[in-house]
Amino acid sequence: MNNELLNPSYKKENIQILRRYLRLTQKEFINQFLTDENGKTTMSISTLSNLEAKGGSRISEVIYVVSKKLSVDPLIFSMVPEEFSENVRILLPSTIDTESIRNMNAKKGNIGQLIYQLTSYFAEQIFDEKLKKGDQIESDRVLANKLNVGRSVIREALKVLDVLGLIDIRPGQGSFISSDESDFFIIPLSWSLFLNGNQVDNIVTVRNLLEVKTAELAAECDDSASLNKLFEVTHKMHNAYLQQNFKEFLDDDLEFHICIAECSQNKVIYSLIQTISNLMRHVSGTGMVNAEQLKEIYEEHHKIYGFILAHDKESAAKAMKEHLDKSGDRYNYR
Repeated sequence: MNNELLNPSYKKENIQILRRYLRLTQKEFINQFLTDENGKTTMSISTLSNLEAKGGSRISEVIYVVSKKLSVDPLIFSMVPEEFSENVRILLPSTIDTESIRNMNAKKGNIGQLIYQLTSYFAEQIFDEKLKKGDQIESDRVLANKLNVGRSVIREALKVLDVLGLIDIRPGQGSFISSDESDFFIIPLSWSLFLNGNQVDNIVTVRNLLEVKTAELAAECDDSASLNKLFEVTHKMHNAYLQQNFKEFLDDDLEFHICIAECSQNKVIYSLIQTISNLMRHVSGTGMVNAEQLKEIYEEHHKIYGFILAHDKESAAKAMKEHLDKSGDRYNYR
């Protein structure tokens, strides 16, 4: 191999090229390559995302494991990315069953995608005024034929919708629309984020856009119940900060953002912020701040809260944007 084409700095880009060639999400890539002998993952999605974007000391660990499992020379990951991309099919041994790798976790993914399809289908039925709350939905046999899937998979997906509160499964009677119609328009949006939860950068971008607008809308809020909830969580955060209780503070941090979304009085934004907050809880984890960062976050939140109470829309939005930008640097997911 020509040494002029080798450079360790190319490793991060080539790992990403390989993953995309195999058409694996970051989560699937980790499950396929980065697990111990007990099947437990040895790397988080956020860590892999950071390695692909910025590199780092653990990139060599990933290269070693992947090279060993694929029986390839680790040096190929130091090739110029353009060369690696053009020759990845040749560089991988012909014995590798790339289709099997690509189809990993297919069953789980299909269930998730089917739930999205079902909620979208019911949303269309409601929009066309063919369904409303209290109406009985079609049988699993009819739905299976329409969506071209097995009845057993349909039944599993309907159970999830029952748990979500969108439908009511009554043994011996059938399944019925049990939720407010608007939920069927919101849930598909939220569920699509869950299905693509590995795309940290994209999710953060959506979150940032929503949260800035949410702070602006919250500054117009005159609903006393929503504002009281925001006051309560801000007070809880204040106490956690004084006690230096990191876990409680981080929990209150997430609740603070959700409360602001509630103050926006926009149900769609509120639902999406809840969904994204749950995803980011897994991305950022807990205990990822020190005393200095705790102080920064507290002061940033206090500033946002003050502008919301003052009904200063522009300042509230600006303060939220500054907070999110700084959070991106703190958690290394920006």
